[in-house]
Amino acid sequence: MEKLNIEELNKYFDKEVTISGFVDNIRNLQWVQFVILRDATGKVQVTIEKSEEANKEMVSIIDTLPLESTVKITGKVVESPKVKLNGMEIIPTKIEVTSTSGEELPFNFKDLSNVNLDTRLDYRFIDLRNDKNNFMFKVQSTLIKYMREYLYNNDFTEIHTPKFIAAASESGAEVFEVKYFDRKAYLAQSPQFYKQMAMASGMGRIFEVAPCFRAENSNTSRHATEFTSFDVEFSYINSFEDVMNLEAEMLTYALGKLKEEYGEKIKEVFGEEVVVPTLPFPTMRLADVYKELEERYGYKVDDSEKTDMTTEAEKLSYKLAKDKFNHEFMFIIDFPAEKRAFYHMRNEEGILQGYDLIWRGVEITSGAQREHRYEEVCKNANEKGLGEDVKFYLEFFKYGCPPHGGFAIGVDRLTMLLLSIPSVKETQFLFRGPNRLNP
Repeated sequence: MEKLNIEELNKYFDKEVTISGFVDNIRNLQWVQFVILRDATGKVQVTIEKSEEANKEMVSIIDTLPLESTVKITGKVVESPKVKLNGMEIIPTKIEVTSTSGEELPFNFKDLSNVNLDTRLDYRFIDLRNDKNNFMFKVQSTLIKYMREYLYNNDFTEIHTPKFIAAASESGAEVFEVKYFDRKAYLAQSPQFYKQMAMASGMGRIFEVAPCFRAENSNTSRHATEFTSFDVEFSYINSFEDVMNLEAEMLTYALGKLKEEYGEKIKEVFGEEVVVPTLPFPTMRLADVYKELEERYGYKVDDSEKTDMTTEAEKLSYKLAKDKFNHEFMFIIDFPAEKRAFYHMRNEEGILQGYDLIWRGVEITSGAQREHRYEEVCKNANEKGLGEDVKFYLEFFKYGCPPHGGFAIGVDRLTMLLLSIPSVKETQFLFRGPNRLNP
């Protein structure tokens, strides 16, 4: 019999089914045993009458069964309004123990309020049994599904680029060096070069959802040494505004679909409203952001810091977006080129043809039109002292390459902001940071 999920049982009233899961709770009363069975989709009550001769073996099994053991149960699904848990119960005819929890759990995963985060991460396989944590990854998966769906609907092709690279990409810093047989290799910071190779290949519209690696000794709530990046690149754009518009449309589509599917449950479990943004997203120049932050909120920084967004400026920009535009998102443009990667296009005044996207006070994207002209990209690379290091990359542009641009979004950071989770340590399946390489 095909395995059923607990959430599907309301389709099987008065039918015999076989379900499997963890033993979440047992109430062993004088005349009856109540077993709560849990799988990734929900919980159901299993009711065993002790007085029935046919149930003696099952009663004996439950008498000695530790919580968090796993079982396979065959029985009839009965609609029962008196049962508080989903108005149904299973009357079993057979119980098979598939694994036994032999030791006391390291902590109570049903109440994580007083459990140290490092302890939770040490025992992540226990931590993720928490209903809220389990649901968080269902939300993350669903959001990414709809971002993918938007791109598929708009003729994008999903690709998979290598994570071993021969040269330290982009700046040469912040990469992990690994032994690759008889030579050195590096773990890719991003698929940026390969995304642009796809543009030079004539692929037109591509995206990738894959790990990226940053050798940054950053111990913050939003950084990790390995994270999942949602990367997009597409050709024949007129300006970086085309990139901004596509990202805004994609996020609006995905958040709208997510709200339809899980909006009520997200509000119930996380206390957060899924806000579907309106189009277009507001846009401000970097200099104007700092000007308004000072005028409205008294936030001042030295001119030397105004070449990029400070962490505090990012936080305040959310308040600015709400106060000025009544919007969750805000694009910030007109960054000086020297602060950004050499492959970003610059206009004649040296202004970057790109943007940051701020959501709820945190930067979630740096996007841009890329420099696709061979002479210009070579000049930019040489200015950064990267000529030889990126020689293979520069080859992409020798034989014609269409105007193109793209962006990347950190999946873990996106989830953190969507659900107001304190740290990406919790929104990654297994966090990797400067001080954590296990489990």
